[in-house]
Amino acid sequence: MAYLPWSILILVCATLGLAPFVPEPHIWEKLRMLVSGQLTQPVDIFDFLLHGTPWALLVLKLALRGKTPAK
Repeated sequence: MAYLPWSILILVCATLGLAPFVPEPHIWEKLRMLVSGQLTQPVDIFDFLLHGTPWALLVLKLALRGKTPAK
């Protein structure tokens, strides 16, 4: 995760992670579908993964910050 700059990751989260912005971000819609059990269509699952990956990478980078690989 060290090779992935914070600036790029935040930019991707703000664009792809939230697009489209109107009427609501896609990731928010897909999270609501997931919680309600309606995330069953393959296109919706793909969309969830597409818009959720930047956020997952951001959380992973936050969790791993300051840790150095064992030698």
